[in-house]
Amino acid sequence: MDELEFMRGRVYGADHDDPSPRDDRSYVELSGGPLDGLLLDITDLPERDLRHGVTLPTEIGHYGPGAHTHYTPRTPTSRTYDWHGDLP
Repeated sequence: MDELEFMRGRVYGADHDDPSPRDDRSYVELSGGPLDGLLLDITDLPERDLRHGVTLPTEIGHYGPGAHTHYTPRTPTSRTYDWHGDLP
């Protein structure tokens, strides 16, 4: 199993011992970029982030450890957030 296949269906930032989605939480799928295929828990996200997107820390983006990657909703009510680039 390659790294991308391993990561699919996992929740971004979840504990390695429990990477699966939980029934009592709401998720969107991250599309493209270094976090492609991961689910993002949006249950407690502020309304602003739901509308404008999120910048997430990642070790696997273009700039390596300590960098961030940015995702925005495909449409205002979308369950998919599209990648818009990495930040140092």
